[in-house]
Amino acid sequence: MNSDDAATANDDSTPAGALGTIGAELSAAVDIVRSDPAGLDAVAALLGDADRVFVLGAGRSGLALRMTAMRLMHLGLTVHVVGEVTTPAITVGDVLLTASGSGTTSGIVSAARTAHEVGARVAVVTTVPDSPLGELADAVVLVPAPAKRDSGGFVSVQYAGGLFELSVALIGDALFHAAWQRSGASADELWPRHANLE
Repeated sequence: MNSDDAATANDDSTPAGALGTIGAELSAAVDIVRSDPAGLDAVAALLGDADRVFVLGAGRSGLALRMTAMRLMHLGLTVHVVGEVTTPAITVGDVLLTASGSGTTSGIVSAARTAHEVGARVAVVTTVPDSPLGELADAVVLVPAPAKRDSGGFVSVQYAGGLFELSVALIGDALFHAAWQRSGASADELWPRHANLE
């Protein structure tokens, strides 16, 4: 790598430089989550015992959880995305898996309250464990990232909730990967569940 390439690789105004910065920041956040795995383990246990899994997030966090929903379906779990017209009522034995950086997103808090009231369990990924959403949770994964407009606490160079949203995607994949490894199923056994109406 010549000096010009090295300078570009460290310049956040270039895609390569930005990728390095974002990757390093995400790696640091993941290391903090991994250093206290109790929340991850608790969420994994809830998912493993669930009759059905319902996922709910807003914006980019919601998109990240949709990826998790897909992977859990590939594993053979019954999974529903809240808000889809085919999503049934949540009930005892089910788990609502949510993500909200602030833990105050009104629609998500309302859904968690409903799930709690009917006897379903609630799993939360958030930056604020003592938020209204966190207080409804049976299990919480704390992500060390700022809320979208947070100027205190954890600091991120990424725009808005970027660090949180990317962390949600990685945490979802980690939950899937660990469950897959525990299942003993091969990739070939999961493959028939992939969509064939594309």
